Amino acid sequence: MVTNNRKPGSVGLSAWANSDDTESLLTDDDRRLIESLSGDARTTADQIVAEGGEAVPFFGDPGDVEVAGALVQTAVETWGRVDILVNGAAGSGFGPFLKLTPEDWFLQTHAKLTGTYNTMHHALPLMRRQGFGRVLNASSDAWVGLPMLAAYSAANAGVVGLTRAVAQEVRGSGITCNVFCPRSISRNHVNWRASMRRQLAKGGPEMEALRHRLEREDRDHQAPENLGPFLAYLASDAAAGINGEVFSVTAGGRVAQYDGFTIVSEIEKREAPWTVDELETIVPELLLKGDV
Repeated sequence: MVTNNRKPGSVGLSAWANSDDTESLLTDDDRRLIESLSGDARTTADQIVAEGGEAVPFFGDPGDVEVAGALVQTAVETWGRVDILVNGAAGSGFGPFLKLTPEDWFLQTHAKLTGTYNTMHHALPLMRRQGFGRVLNASSDAWVGLPMLAAYSAANAGVVGLTRAVAQEVRGSGITCNVFCPRSISRNHVNWRASMRRQLAKGGPEMEALRHRLEREDRDHQAPENLGPFLAYLASDAAAGINGEVFSVTAGGRVAQYDGFTIVSEIEKREAPWTVDELETIVPELLLKGDV
């Protein structure tokens, strides 16, 4: 296994967009948890080796196509082939779209979407030649589009579209491409939870729903190693028939499959273009079926 971080060391606080006081919201328990989650490609590789596995650390930004090529080449030079590619690099942020800067956009799309393309660009030709490969791309349940997460949602939706498109192209070649949307404890989650506690402190009737959401999120965000068995399954021969799928996978034991995109209703007029007057009546009644 080749483990990857953009640079050595582990940043305790994630770069939440549009928030200058995240650190001040953390409790002592939050800080201890963040410290326990600290690590990088080197410490991860060392742990794998200590437990009897083989691992080599690699430091570099997968959003740079040349660096991504060097990452893949490291695996080839070490083990002679690339059987499994797991893309998990990401940048995160939180805030309204009207405060989203170009720098925020780059942070949240560069490693996640461009990095996923870059590593696939280098690894898939190798997998095609050897007649076997498993590509597991991390997205997020935010790919469906969530408020205050515009750039993050866009990057993760891009990963889903990219994976599904490539899955169709490699079908029957011995290669599969699937998406997993992980939920486990992480520095990002600790920071998000601290921000939500501030919202709860404001009080109000709508806070009860937020409190229930926090409880549900905490159940989902358990130890990240709990995600391992499902990813190992997707990478196995037993999952050879699973291709182009999107799964939500929580460390709390829940695995869900997304149904994808399906047209649920349509209207058609062949003899002439629609008029605005016609659409004002027909769209709510027939296309949206009273949903507006």
